[in-house]
Amino acid sequence: MLEPDQILCDRYQLKRKLGQAPGRQTWLATDLSINLDNDDPNSDLKATVVVKLLAFGSDTMHWDDLKLFQREAQVLQQLRHPHLPTYRDSFTIEDRLYWFCLVQDYIPGSSLKQLLDKGDRFTEQQIFQIGINILHLLAYLHELSPPILHRDIKPSNLILGEDDYIYLIDFGAVQDRAAVEGASFTVVGSYGYAPMEQFGGRAVPASDLYALGATLIHLLTGVPPAELPQEGLRIQFAEGLSVDPLLIEWIKRLTEPDVRQRFQTAQAALDALRSPNSIALTFSGSNTREHVSANLPSVRPPANTRITLHQTDDHLVIQIPGTNPWQLVLLFPLGITLSMLLP
Repeated sequence: MLEPDQILCDRYQLKRKLGQAPGRQTWLATDLSINLDNDDPNSDLKATVVVKLLAFGSDTMHWDDLKLFQREAQVLQQLRHPHLPTYRDSFTIEDRLYWFCLVQDYIPGSSLKQLLDKGDRFTEQQIFQIGINILHLLAYLHELSPPILHRDIKPSNLILGEDDYIYLIDFGAVQDRAAVEGASFTVVGSYGYAPMEQFGGRAVPASDLYALGATLIHLLTGVPPAELPQEGLRIQFAEGLSVDPLLIEWIKRLTEPDVRQRFQTAQAALDALRSPNSIALTFSGSNTREHVSANLPSVRPPANTRITLHQTDDHLVIQIPGTNPWQLVLLFPLGITLSMLLP
């Protein structure tokens, strides 16, 4: 029986249980190999870890559970992104049961589900920023070779960090290889968030986009998508919402039942928010305003440079980092493009 203060692998001291399911436990623990430094304000955080455990041989464990658990450990070792879990260790222990253990860095913050359960509601601007944050993460995962599909995006697996960024956690349902015709598969995903093709073992990048859309619906309405009415398998969520109709249409595109009618990539969904030719969204806040006009042509900086552009209805701001005058040469093709596109 695992208990607080118990030390695993002569290194990880269990502190408190974060979650439990049949044959599984998740603990907050301290990595005793990290020397605490009173002069380092981040010292405690560096030593804090999350330990996920799977009981081998328990009545509730299936071989597919072990396969997914091992795959999660393998995938986490590949990831190099500041807003995804950082792999630290994996090992086995024997404590009445034979446990497989996975250790990863702790991400301080609250899950979006915890915030929803507290009664928090999300503004249009927050929905926009959350969507952008998650799409950047999905673009990173889907563009790896082979692509990595998360397959379980939902509010409980999204952490609003103390730095106000969104972190995607729990890669227990991850898929890192394409489905093979005729091969057996493990059904994963959460009802209400996972699209139909995923339950048939045919998850694709657009399947994660559906789950993102369903998650945004939950944040907008405060109601789990499985509890909302459906029409033609489409989630009916827009009634009574006072938000930009174009944001509604964008989310509807994410959650199309027919996978062929969705955005096919995270980058395509991002472009739909940013490209003036695709969609126009206006978000107002107390101190910020982001506006993408539907009438202006899309202008991009030259490839492989650090030049950035900010385009509004009547201004184009070009920022050139550094003081190297040779970077100005790169503006010649941009100037030609602007003369052709802008009146």
